[in-house]
Amino acid sequence: MSERIVTGESTSLDRDQEAQLRPQNFSEYIGQTRVVENIDLMVKSALVRKSAMDHVLLSGPPGLGKTSLAMLIARALGSELHLVSGPAIEKKGDLAAVLTNLKPHDVLFIDEIHRLHITVEEILYSAMEDFRLDILIGQGASARTMQIDLTPFTLIGATTRSGLLSNPLRDRFMAHLNFDFYEPDQIAQIILNNSKKMKILLSDVAKMQIAQRSRGTPRIANRILRRVRDFALVKGNKDVGLPEVQAALRLLDIDNLGLDSMDRKILTVMKDYYQGGPVGIDALSATLGEDKQTIEEVYEPYLLKQGLLLRTPRGRMLSEKAIEHVTNY
Repeated sequence: MSERIVTGESTSLDRDQEAQLRPQNFSEYIGQTRVVENIDLMVKSALVRKSAMDHVLLSGPPGLGKTSLAMLIARALGSELHLVSGPAIEKKGDLAAVLTNLKPHDVLFIDEIHRLHITVEEILYSAMEDFRLDILIGQGASARTMQIDLTPFTLIGATTRSGLLSNPLRDRFMAHLNFDFYEPDQIAQIILNNSKKMKILLSDVAKMQIAQRSRGTPRIANRILRRVRDFALVKGNKDVGLPEVQAALRLLDIDNLGLDSMDRKILTVMKDYYQGGPVGIDALSATLGEDKQTIEEVYEPYLLKQGLLLRTPRGRMLSEKAIEHVTNY
């Protein structure tokens, strides 16, 4: 259920390319300056105090580097990182097993922490505050509470929807740090760093073309970069220019605004079926045949940021920019 990562050892590109493309230290971490500065201070304080770092909540759209930052935190602390997804923790016993297997100052990273079931979430309250598990045994009048001491640890929670966290859980995080979309020049620097790791040479115009269509998201930039690498390898050419990038973008069906086929489908359905809105998320989800949570967490943030989609009290609406884009595409 949980994945244990030993952060003291580097992973080779041949064994795990994804790990190699991640930043290896805070100096390699591009963007999110305010977040990184806060984390760096907290890590240094924990090392001076020789105690576990305070619990941290990282919020923001997917693909912006929350998991990568958690890995850097564990590496900087000289600790092990344990990865687990919130939806994968179905019972109290699942979480209790993870917590009791932690060693002193380990880092537990729970992705999509807002999707923890409330009965499972309650176990975290005493674990985060007092490093103790309170487990109820039995039912009714004969019920009793058993307490299990835990080693001091750091919980890093990642969420794309911090508003769905309960107040008791949110209040137990000592730092709430929000991730924003990256600027094109920051994405361009990430692309440059990773292209060197992939041993391909990108022209400046090719690099900026990828950066401008990556939706301000490093994960998408790396996805495009991989397809660009594939084209370069097939042609036997390590020098990558605009033609290879344009071919990769056509293959991925990414347009000049960085929208993919699903983004455009959302806008087109709203234009053709609902005359541009307003439309409720449930109706939109049913028409698209897509989970509404996926629409809200994966697609909407960028469409809202680009001014293509508007949220109103009556529902979602298209902007004039969106109507013009889907009409002319």
